[in-house]
Amino acid sequence: MKIVACNSNPPLAEAVAAQLGMNLTQALIRRFADMEIHVEILENVRGEDVFVVQSTAFPANDNLMELLITLDALRRSSARRITAVIPYFGYARQDRRTSARTPISAKLVANLITEAGAHRVLTIDLHAGQIQGFFDIPVDNLYGAPLFARDIKKLFANRDIMVVSPDPGGVARARATASRLNCDLAIIDKRRERAGVSEVMNVIGDVEGRNCILIDDIVDSGGSLCNAVDALLARGAVSASAYVTHGVLSGAALDRIAASPIESLTITDSIRLDPTRTIPPNLKILTIAPLLASAMRNISEETSVSSLFD
Repeated sequence: MKIVACNSNPPLAEAVAAQLGMNLTQALIRRFADMEIHVEILENVRGEDVFVVQSTAFPANDNLMELLITLDALRRSSARRITAVIPYFGYARQDRRTSARTPISAKLVANLITEAGAHRVLTIDLHAGQIQGFFDIPVDNLYGAPLFARDIKKLFANRDIMVVSPDPGGVARARATASRLNCDLAIIDKRRERAGVSEVMNVIGDVEGRNCILIDDIVDSGGSLCNAVDALLARGAVSASAYVTHGVLSGAALDRIAASPIESLTITDSIRLDPTRTIPPNLKILTIAPLLASAMRNISEETSVSSLFD
């Protein structure tokens, strides 16, 4: 078993390797003068079970090409099995045709990863579960719900909590967390006028006097999240917090979160935050390294991955 880290999130790859008691496989990933990507695996991987850790977050296209070229390098180096470990699967929000003459980019990316040489994919909280069917190779889609539920139980032990789905499409995800916490569920009905802009229309459920916890898979600009927080507080919620798996946090999202009345926003380290940006005090990061390490060990040993969902 070997682990290769691309450049999107080296700290996460190093943490996963440390959990497994391993060192990262030596690899050279560099750019030519015209910014072409060159990959060279510096260790023998013939006959090995190799895991490539790479989130396809910003810059999405560069990180995706790094992943594809690394997969090809390993395939041509005779690795026995190659698993693409993609904590954050970019292009997942383009999982269907939303209007005429538009692509299904998530399917295209799935085809590229497969053709580049991946034998299986390991990811966390796909934006839409049906994306697993876009691949013709096995896909293990882990869930952040158990990780979030443990943290919520610890931090909100003596508070009257209510889990909230920020939109109807995320009800299944929020319900899974609410079931683990044995608490009530509310839903926010919103209308999205255009990409990145949303308007909260109604809160379905009685949130008055409750400590509301929003559950979602992606926070990008932060606009929808902040609108949801405002709507919950306006309807009598005592507090509003959020647990989101993937902190894309593009543009002015961090400033928006810092200025919001949200009590706390908890994300995972599936995406590496820009170290030059100031992290607001109400942003908390949970690591998924132990979860990924356990899944990778189980895959390598051909044991159950679904047991990690418990």
